[in-house]
Amino acid sequence: MEQVSEITVPIDFLPLPRSFFLHSPQQVARGLIGQLLCRKTEDGVAVARIVETEAYLGSEDPAAHAYRGQTARNAVLFGPAGFAYVYFIYGRYFCLNVSCEAEGKAGCVLFRAVEPLPELANGIAWLRSQRSIAGGLPLEALPPAFANGPSRLCQAFGITRTEHNGLDLTCSDSGLWLAKGPGLQPGEHIAKGPRIGIRNNADALLRFFLQGHPHVSSPRSKTTLTTSPNLPRARR
Repeated sequence: MEQVSEITVPIDFLPLPRSFFLHSPQQVARGLIGQLLCRKTEDGVAVARIVETEAYLGSEDPAAHAYRGQTARNAVLFGPAGFAYVYFIYGRYFCLNVSCEAEGKAGCVLFRAVEPLPELANGIAWLRSQRSIAGGLPLEALPPAFANGPSRLCQAFGITRTEHNGLDLTCSDSGLWLAKGPGLQPGEHIAKGPRIGIRNNADALLRFFLQGHPHVSSPRSKTTLTTSPNLPRARR
């Protein structure tokens, strides 16, 4: 059985301010590690701690959806910071991103993996119902594969393009938002490595994750330790 994270979670799930996202994708992606992804459900608020992200640099990044300019599909990325950009891949899966930087500059961050928090029983029970992989497992035994990839994360949180694209992730009234989390715990470190599943600009070290965390998706060969628990995250 995996070790359950013992962390203290803010009970108010206070949304991160828009100013948090008015920075480079690299800074936002790293700053989001240890924060919370929240969703209102019929059972209460479902909450998970963010443990892996990827930065996409807009017009400067051949792997970014915004690289060739604005379209109807990626318009959210060119708007204000802090909004959800959800896209559809392989004809069946969704991926969640958040816009960042100033309006008109289309940087974003992809959410790759989260750690469900069993201590929030009602919300996690709802999350478990979304993913057949969890079956009838007790809350403390949710497998690392439960939400350790962009599409699995969206399945667990019931995120779709139709329902969630364009939502304001800095506002809890939207039903899906990013909240201030417990940050890094003792002994945790943020590492960075190449992004996963892309061909263009594939060697850029733009994936940020908790080193050795069981809920992080499959590692790539190049990994660099970038921060310690004592270093600051993105400015609010």
